[in-house]
Amino acid sequence: MHIPGSWILLLFIVLMAAVALVLLHLTKAGHLLHQKIPDRPHRRLLLASISFFVTFLAARLLVFSIQHHVGPFGYVVVGGRHIHHLVWGILLLLLSGYATLAEAGTGDTPGSIFFSRLLSIAYGAGAALTLDEFALWLNLDPAAYWSSQDRESIDAIVLFGALLAVGTWGAPLLRKASKRPS
Repeated sequence: MHIPGSWILLLFIVLMAAVALVLLHLTKAGHLLHQKIPDRPHRRLLLASISFFVTFLAARLLVFSIQHHVGPFGYVVVGGRHIHHLVWGILLLLLSGYATLAEAGTGDTPGSIFFSRLLSIAYGAGAALTLDEFALWLNLDPAAYWSSQDRESIDAIVLFGALLAVGTWGAPLLRKASKRPS
């Protein structure tokens, strides 16, 4: 039986999001996160950052397993055309960006907080899926994924991951450092 890789990635992202949201909503972890990181932008950046790195790792492992015929995985092919996972990443980025522009998940109700967290996870996953194939869309060459050109994708992942980390951790540290003692 052949299972398209993007279905595996989609299932993985949905499961990752569900587990993260359940942990954050029904356990003390969510309350602890709310206490330790009190402002919403930094909580959202933290979730996006975690989702970004976990999705990147999952995408790399899945593509590696497809190329080395490990498991029942395969590429998504529609009408003879290989649909790369950056397509799914772009769709996730578009949907989460649109929802954010529409100010979804900005209230203080439990449903709004839940949606805010879901959007953060979707954004991180979409960014990872898209940037994982940065060398492909930069060079317009599908062979760039595991070639020496793939270094461009790794550089893009590291740079954007660092940006997410700085947004999560750097801004609060800079704010505390800039406060003058009374």
